[in-house]
Amino acid sequence: MTTEEIENMLAETFTDASIAATGGDGSYQVRIVSDAFEGLNAVKRQQSVYRVLNPHIASGVIHAINMQLVTPGEADGD
Repeated sequence: MTTEEIENMLAETFTDASIAATGGDGSYQVRIVSDAFEGLNAVKRQQSVYRVLNPHIASGVIHAINMQLVTPGEADGD
């Protein structure tokens, strides 16, 4: 699976988002900046991403994923 494929899958759900995926060989890092995370705690944010990627995690195509999931306001503070 390529980082572009991961970005495209996530973009279908997080339509207003800035999405960047890096990595390879089943181990990826994902940064998503989206209004969809407003008011959600870290666990809820991760669950929303896992809903998209779980079929690929379950199959073993993705075996490790590190996520940075922030709102636009939080990203401005980076």
